[in-house]
Amino acid sequence: VGASTNWRYDHQQALADRLSLSNQLAGSQDELPVRRMKDSYIEAHLPLGTDPTLREKYLNYLKGTLQRSPLSIVTALVDKIDMRKQIIHPDCDIKFTGHVTWVGKTSIEAKMHMSQYHGGAYTPVLDATFVMVARDPENKRAAFVNPLKPEGIEEEKLFHQGEINKTRRIELSTASLLKVAPTAEERKIVHSLFLNTLDSKTVSFRSRVLPPNSVWMEDAKVKGLEICHPQERNIFNRIFGGFLMRKAYELGWANACVYGGCRPNLVAVDDILFRKPVEIGSLLLLSSQVCYTEGKYIQVRVHTEVLDPLTRQHNTTNVFHFTFVTDKDVPNIVPQSYGESMLYLDGKRHFNQTLGSQ
Repeated sequence: VGASTNWRYDHQQALADRLSLSNQLAGSQDELPVRRMKDSYIEAHLPLGTDPTLREKYLNYLKGTLQRSPLSIVTALVDKIDMRKQIIHPDCDIKFTGHVTWVGKTSIEAKMHMSQYHGGAYTPVLDATFVMVARDPENKRAAFVNPLKPEGIEEEKLFHQGEINKTRRIELSTASLLKVAPTAEERKIVHSLFLNTLDSKTVSFRSRVLPPNSVWMEDAKVKGLEICHPQERNIFNRIFGGFLMRKAYELGWANACVYGGCRPNLVAVDDILFRKPVEIGSLLLLSSQVCYTEGKYIQVRVHTEVLDPLTRQHNTTNVFHFTFVTDKDVPNIVPQSYGESMLYLDGKRHFNQTLGSQ
């Protein structure tokens, strides 16, 4: 009880301190100085190869006091994570680099790259794109960010790609299968899947037979539960998004491992939208579903929701999309219901988008 009281008091004190920064917020974006991409560039090293003591722990590489900003920067979504290399060596140095590539009025796109020193040089391991939003010190309303001025052809390309990414996200949201019907081509796919599962002996719409080398979608689920402890909280006294991503990934990986019968490798993470914050003490339900397969690839969707034990209401907090690859062909996943068919099409969309961008 004493520890619980302490972290609540500390958080309330931190909120009170941040509230005093509100008078530093800009009334409009025009009041803020223009920034360059290199102003946000940052580089961090994990000397796993040259300093063995760091192999078992992580340290903060920034030491000293920085001037406090009135802005609260919150992760809105993880647009894309691409694995450029399947093997990460535990005894070789790692380098992280990243900078802002696009800004709107209150939103920021940032790219991060991870590389590892091996064979005498640094080689790319991972590329990630994040979308952040600026909030006031109390995290209650949007706040303006500095304008961004690209310099040179390469930065112009990055900024333009940021505009394209924004448009793509809007189009994908508009075309969501939760809002509109599948396309004509997608309807043909669903009908073909349905015809392939009909029992030719009975000639009945209700009699379904699983095709060879296939698995019903209903039989390709793995579920989990997390009790959200304060150790995983962020500065806003809610559960850190990285913790949610890790738990979703582990469950998705386990599902792909069981489904494929071998240890899969991650290819990409796509379109992680943080819909609602997860409060400390929440019962977090995680459900992973193999929703699409093709050759050696397995597309897994992980849905997370908070269960209120008093009202028994379920509220979706996140949806994760993972693409895995194995060293052998996997069984075909087959939907039975219309809802499962929509999951199948949605998984196919994310899979095509992932492989199409590589």
